Amino acid sequence: MEKNEITLLLQSGSPLLVLETHEERRAVSLLTSIATNIRVPVFTWSAAAGMQRMDLSLDPQTHVREPGEALAHIRASKLEAIYVLLDFHPYLKDPLHVRQLKELAMSFDKGQGKIVLVSHELEIPPELHKLSTRFGLELPGDDELREIIREEAVIYTNRNRGQPVHCDDVTLEQLLRNIRGLAMNDARRLVHTAIFDDGAITESDIPEVMQAKHQLLNQDDVLSFEFETSSFAQLAGMKKLKKWLMQREKFFHGTHAIPGIDKPRGILLLGVQGCGKSVAAKAVAGVWKVPLLRLDFGRLYNKYYGETERNIRKALYAAEVMSPCVLWIDELEKGIAVKDNDDGTSQRLLGTMLTWMAENRRPVFIVATSNNIDQLPPELIRKGRLDEIFFVDLPQAAIRREIFNIHLEKRRLDKSAIDIDALAKMTVGFSGAEIEQLVVSTIYAMQSHDAPIVTADLAREIEKTRPLSIVMAEKIDALRRWASDRTVSVD
Repeated sequence: MEKNEITLLLQSGSPLLVLETHEERRAVSLLTSIATNIRVPVFTWSAAAGMQRMDLSLDPQTHVREPGEALAHIRASKLEAIYVLLDFHPYLKDPLHVRQLKELAMSFDKGQGKIVLVSHELEIPPELHKLSTRFGLELPGDDELREIIREEAVIYTNRNRGQPVHCDDVTLEQLLRNIRGLAMNDARRLVHTAIFDDGAITESDIPEVMQAKHQLLNQDDVLSFEFETSSFAQLAGMKKLKKWLMQREKFFHGTHAIPGIDKPRGILLLGVQGCGKSVAAKAVAGVWKVPLLRLDFGRLYNKYYGETERNIRKALYAAEVMSPCVLWIDELEKGIAVKDNDDGTSQRLLGTMLTWMAENRRPVFIVATSNNIDQLPPELIRKGRLDEIFFVDLPQAAIRREIFNIHLEKRRLDKSAIDIDALAKMTVGFSGAEIEQLVVSTIYAMQSHDAPIVTADLAREIEKTRPLSIVMAEKIDALRRWASDRTVSVD
């Protein structure tokens, strides 16, 4: 299919073809093969090697290394051939080279001659837009990926005196799922590492493959891979949210389907700071057993016009390739609230996000968190964009007891001398984060004592603390009033 489509492009009327790829060798090999089949000469050019005819395997013409000389050489030869210019992108900033390329493309118009620009990244000048057509290399399908795994297993066996690679069908399918969306070379590298590490494909290889895949896709660090996720046991309260997620898990993974019912899209967690929104995001990924990706708006924004939108597109594409996954957008209002002083960047960013949310069909579940609903545009939070808006309030007494238990056990403290019910009553208005900090502060305060921590030690730290519910009482009360009839409580 890929070969047929590229053949049609090379025989079409478009004189300038643009291919963005990191697989240069594969691209040149494919173009050479197609050119040979349709009996058209094919040349490559690079600033390092000069001009070289590939279909006859001739030596490179090293005297044609300068980009201007190369374009002039092609124009003077009057040979209708396919000219593959490698890493020509830096020279597209020179008006002379752009003009030369335009004249060359116009002279090739409707003939067999073609210029193919191949690079990892190509921004085509406006003068060349109507003369050019973009295309891409297809990503390997499941059959090709299985063949890559089989080939790497054979290589391992041949190098290790016939020792077979150990693997079961379930783990093999997990590996296959986690290398989908990668270029052939990248997929082969990850498979090679997984096999040659210990001669087996095991459960322990899968998280490492996921992390390596993320690094390949996210070289700009816009997305961070959260290796440590949580379980529902680490999430106090939130019974309604937990039930909601459990009801939708099979639908998200595609193991259960009902006609007319789409996969879950995502949720917005609105609430008081420090009440567990971040832990909830981690718990979704942990319970659903999928990667957790965190979108960092601070890294997303770029001072250059158009780069921020490009960054968000790359980040969303990476999330699609990493799917099934949870995409955690923390403090959503800080990145996507529409501002009047940013030359329209936030408006364009919002538009890109909305379009992707409407069109994406891959299993990418958004967990967005926010502390300030007033700053969010209404078109982002309406039903249909996200499945539900949950409100995370300050924890009630029963949940505060759970929180104390979680953090005392996490620090391996002896609970026999601690009255957790009494502590829960003393911490009315405290958030989960504030309760955790009470435990941590008490440990620091008592580290020079040999005696175990008791209720009075924790009570002293409680007396010293003014929770956010007091310091920011007006703001929190306003948020609670807004959420009372507009959101679903997590409890």
